[in-house]
Amino acid sequence: MTRVFNFSAGPAMLPTEVMEEAQAEFLDWHGTGMSIMEVSHRGKEFSVVAEEAEHDLRDLMGIPDNYKVLFLHGGASMQFSAIPLNLTQPGDTVDYFNTGVWSKKALTEAGRFANVNVVAEHTTAIPDPSTWQLSDNAKYVHYTPNETIGGLQFHFIPEVGDKPLIADMSSCILSEPLDVSRFGMIYAGAQKNIGPSGLGIVIVREDLIGHARPETPVLLDWKTQADNDSMYNTPPTYSWYMAGLVFKWLKRKGGLEAIGEVNRRKAKKLYDFIDSSDFYHNPVRPQDRSIMNVPFTLAKPELDQAFLKESDAAGLKYLKGHRLVGGMRASIYNAMPEEGVDALIAFMKDFERKYG
Repeated sequence: MTRVFNFSAGPAMLPTEVMEEAQAEFLDWHGTGMSIMEVSHRGKEFSVVAEEAEHDLRDLMGIPDNYKVLFLHGGASMQFSAIPLNLTQPGDTVDYFNTGVWSKKALTEAGRFANVNVVAEHTTAIPDPSTWQLSDNAKYVHYTPNETIGGLQFHFIPEVGDKPLIADMSSCILSEPLDVSRFGMIYAGAQKNIGPSGLGIVIVREDLIGHARPETPVLLDWKTQADNDSMYNTPPTYSWYMAGLVFKWLKRKGGLEAIGEVNRRKAKKLYDFIDSSDFYHNPVRPQDRSIMNVPFTLAKPELDQAFLKESDAAGLKYLKGHRLVGGMRASIYNAMPEEGVDALIAFMKDFERKYG
């Protein structure tokens, strides 16, 4: 079969060699006569998978020993509730940046449990730090380093004093090197750079565990999950297994330094072409553009459907922009090969010549 280039924001493209590996051992995992989906999560077979996945993730990201790594149900959105439930008491204040759809969802949910102060608000440029309104008494500061829908990215880690910094890294985790020690907690849904949907990864500093409100649902209590090695109940075992394969693939590729260079090169190619054209436009301030999600519009919006129909026929899938913003969006996560970006640019050039 011929593989297409899948530009979906998530569930997203996975590395072909990872899927081939999973396919080869699907029915008989390591000579057990069973699929990895069939083995007990508490058995020795899956214990190896879980331990290796955590070890490889720690190695890739340089996660310090005083952080717990949790593999949980519910993706990132489950943590929108878990964060204030674990880190605040009724009446506490929390700080949130509002830079797009996902940060807005996170702060809206936090508002059910705490008083939310919006530090800064903008969707096409990162506000200047001199304008930030940080609270003196905030229990934590939350931001979304990469807005999947709007294509806005922080290319620096915010300085927030001694407050724990919390980051939803769903669409940028593992895309480039990161100093984990600067954060109190990092969380991410798996379905972009990690593996299949349904899995959420939480990296949380140990001193932030064990303070959940009494009414916190048991599965949202980080202490419960940490004390049970993410297995208080049956975890999403196949997603966990696939994530482990992706971690090994990243290590074979040279780790986050190497993949970061590729990602920056892919993004630069696409942005350079868009900026050179009067037919396409990206709304984000250049220095704040995402290297993972590239939204763009056509000079003639009436051509949107033709663009989508013809790009789909050319094997360039899921380029339609999010329903809230329209236009187009190319998500170019780790698994998107450079030739996929080249193919997209070639198509965009041809389309412009045809309709421009």
